[in-house]
Amino acid sequence: MKTNLHLYFRGLIGLFLLLLAQLQSEARFSVYQTTDSSSFKQFKGSVLDSKTRNELVYASITVSGTTISTISNSEGKFSIKIPNEKENSSLIISFLGYTNKVVSISELKPEKNVLYLEPSNTILKEVVVNETDAKNIFSGVLANRLENYGDDPIQMTGFYRETIRKRRTYVSLSESILSIQKQPFIGGSPDQISLFKGRKNTDYTKLDTVNFKLQGGPFSALFIDLVKYPSYIFSDDASELYDFSLEDNTQINDNQVLVLAFKQKPTIDSPLYYGKLYIDAKSLAVISATFSLNVEDKVKAGLKFTRKKPFGLDVYPTEVRYQINYRQQNGKWIYAYSRADLTFKLNWAKKIFNTSYTTSIELAVTDWKTQDIPEVQNTQKLTSNVIMSDKVASLADPDFWGKYNIIEPEKSIEAAIRKIQRKAVNE
Repeated sequence: MKTNLHLYFRGLIGLFLLLLAQLQSEARFSVYQTTDSSSFKQFKGSVLDSKTRNELVYASITVSGTTISTISNSEGKFSIKIPNEKENSSLIISFLGYTNKVVSISELKPEKNVLYLEPSNTILKEVVVNETDAKNIFSGVLANRLENYGDDPIQMTGFYRETIRKRRTYVSLSESILSIQKQPFIGGSPDQISLFKGRKNTDYTKLDTVNFKLQGGPFSALFIDLVKYPSYIFSDDASELYDFSLEDNTQINDNQVLVLAFKQKPTIDSPLYYGKLYIDAKSLAVISATFSLNVEDKVKAGLKFTRKKPFGLDVYPTEVRYQINYRQQNGKWIYAYSRADLTFKLNWAKKIFNTSYTTSIELAVTDWKTQDIPEVQNTQKLTSNVIMSDKVASLADPDFWGKYNIIEPEKSIEAAIRKIQRKAVNE
């Protein structure tokens, strides 16, 4: 018999883990349109460090003079679809700590392109600051948001993926193309998301004693945007809760970047966050951030995620990591990519072995022009408590995504996608 268990992120983002006694009926949604593949060309490849040959994870790949973009995946691989009218343009590849690389699209092959980035060799000016100065830098980040990020709503197209794994086996995979109304931080208007198309693969039989689904979906990814939602991470009294320090500087292309580290004060008992903010030295704009939840006290950390659970079951996270990237466009920085990875364990009383689960979400903005945004009648507005696996059908087609850019799947996800395709053929 499968047991109810409801888990969720309290305070930071709205990602909930719903462990249900039985599967809910699925409200499937899929708008399928025929796409003329002759209107664009697709290019695949890898982004590597020119010296070490290591993969560069989450590097930005943008078509020059446009808002068309994608990122490299956790294995350094990328895929990008470019309209034929832009084939004489160039790709701009950027990564923190490296010099931008510009590659002519006409020089690219359809597959197996290897793009090497050179580490920045510029000698950076030494910056010496004390703890007070580090706090002032953080205050400057918040004070300069309007100048650095603007105050206009942005219409975006995004690709969203969420996965749930039991140990190494994928239990659930869901992917979607979204229309996003990204609202400015001033005024507090919530971001709005509509579903255009999507697909999934689920196999809840592998969950043994519990069933769970992921609630919050792409809203959870948007809530990682610490520029718009700083209080979700730092609360309103960050200086009372966190210690700030400035680490070694780096750069992106020719711009100096400050690395501002933060961690909760040792006198604070509640699990908070620790990580690094990468800040443009001139403008004090956050251009990237990586941070994690302190899970040393597994009981208190578990309470951040648990809504209710059956008697005799302990649930606690063992690792919680976040990533957020921004991209500059016309002198302003905009939300570009975010990711969350959560690993947790379920311990049943009187059982020797526990079970480990990992869930990941990621959202990449692939365009922010209005002309290619789907028509309103072809989308379904989502709410912040959405369960994406209930919103998309188990569809598969070699050309399912058409002209839309997606994050190149990792090898393990590719195997799950092939399972989707085999299942569709057999149905």
